[in-house]
Amino acid sequence: MSKIKGLKAFIGLITHGRYSQNMILSSANRTSSFSDQCLVRSVTTSERTNGKISAAVASDEKNGTGDSDQTASQKPVRGGPVSWLSLVLLIVTGGGLIVYYDKEKKRHIEGLKTASSTVKQGPSVGTAAIGGPFKLVNHYGKMVTEKDFLGKWTLIYFGFTYCPDICPDELQKLAAAVDKIKAKTGMEVAPVFISVDPERDNVEQVHEYVKEFHPDLIGLTGTTDEIRQVARAFRVYYMKTEEEGSDYLVDHSIVMYLMNPNMEFVKFFGKNYDTDALTEGVIKEIKAS
Repeated sequence: MSKIKGLKAFIGLITHGRYSQNMILSSANRTSSFSDQCLVRSVTTSERTNGKISAAVASDEKNGTGDSDQTASQKPVRGGPVSWLSLVLLIVTGGGLIVYYDKEKKRHIEGLKTASSTVKQGPSVGTAAIGGPFKLVNHYGKMVTEKDFLGKWTLIYFGFTYCPDICPDELQKLAAAVDKIKAKTGMEVAPVFISVDPERDNVEQVHEYVKEFHPDLIGLTGTTDEIRQVARAFRVYYMKTEEEGSDYLVDHSIVMYLMNPNMEFVKFFGKNYDTDALTEGVIKEIKAS
């Protein structure tokens, strides 16, 4: 009986040993299989990666360019849209500045025109202190005073006969405006030229000068003191410049003075007024009086 139990125990031991051996071998086989699969996957991935790298290198070698060349060739492509955008922004900004400058310039000119064409008077100031008594000689050699112009509207311009350009332009404008005023309203305005160059503008010189512009243009001259007095009365600036012997110019105010029939100052018109603006300005003042 004991032999039989011992035999069964021996057989169980052998069986158990075989089972354990099988378990160990099975586990080893599974581990080996898993390792082989990982190795195969690793090799496959490595081959694919190496294949892509080899293909990229082959492509670069075929095209004759490397990474640096590809990057360099892509820079203009990336920079192109930015450059065009910058150019468009520059054009738009420049155009806006030009338009803004043009508007501001026109506004500034209009402001100067308004300021120079309007005599601002306070409520207690009254008539501007421009004008006054004077005694001069006309282009016929006759002595005249401010009283000789009473009863008529008068436009007075100060200049000199040797003036190269400004005085002729202003006197032509004055003559044209006088004719237009008469044609539109039937009223006569006396045009008057007063010399600020008494040393050269004698009666004969002034006579020859005024007839070049208008048959009704009255030329006045006088001595140095007489011219200084009338210029001071009308707030006219004048000064000799670039003197070379008898050849010189006279810097002076470029203004026309509108005087009413009482020889009282009404308004002055600057160089910025053209013929039409001067005409309408004078007519407006006459109708408002």
